[in-house]
Amino acid sequence: MKILHKGFNYSQDGPGNRLVYHLQGCNFACKWCSNADTIPLENSNASEYSVNEIFDEIMRSRMMFFDGGGVTFTGGEVCVQAEELTELLKLLKGNGIHTAIETNGSFLSLRNIAEYVDYLIVDMKHYDEAEHLRWVGASNKSVKDNIEYFLSQGRQLHIRIPVINGINDNPCGFVDYFKKLDTSAAVFEFLAYHEYGKDKWKGDYEIKNGFVSTQKTKEFKDLFEESGMKTVET
Repeated sequence: MKILHKGFNYSQDGPGNRLVYHLQGCNFACKWCSNADTIPLENSNASEYSVNEIFDEIMRSRMMFFDGGGVTFTGGEVCVQAEELTELLKLLKGNGIHTAIETNGSFLSLRNIAEYVDYLIVDMKHYDEAEHLRWVGASNKSVKDNIEYFLSQGRQLHIRIPVINGINDNPCGFVDYFKKLDTSAAVFEFLAYHEYGKDKWKGDYEIKNGFVSTQKTKEFKDLFEESGMKTVET
């Protein structure tokens, strides 16, 4: 498995204290990506490990998984390395390790991977396909298909929406989409735009005025809650 970064984080990538692995490779190219160095599959700064090597490292770290913690795989996009990730998740599940993944939700293989995941975090970048294509470089159809599939199964979902000024800062579009679905097993989180990944971009960084106010994220939160959906902050 190709890993770019790894380290501990508390409660931001799933519950409790977690060992977080950033996998190399992504099929999206979000223009605000904070981990743009994980997008290409090949990166000289990434390290390659066998599934057993990562499993052994996680098992040695078990004492650090307090407050309901465990291990989280994020990216890049975790499903790019679906075969190896599934093998590893099976091992972890069989050994009682709490598992989480953060995904863009676009791969069909996610449905099989999710069988071995305790806490599933799915990003939704935009409700409109044309705008999704423009800013992410790919369709959102498979993202919606997967979200709708998991919700129809009553699957736990933590749906994250990055809020970027002038791009997807209309909460009504998201609410209109989600209120048609059974979201009783889902929670929603709204992430205000930041520029932490700007220096990792090669070429022009196209987001010029992406910052949003706390009032804007509150607007998202209030409208979702008024529509009967649960929100969280991490």
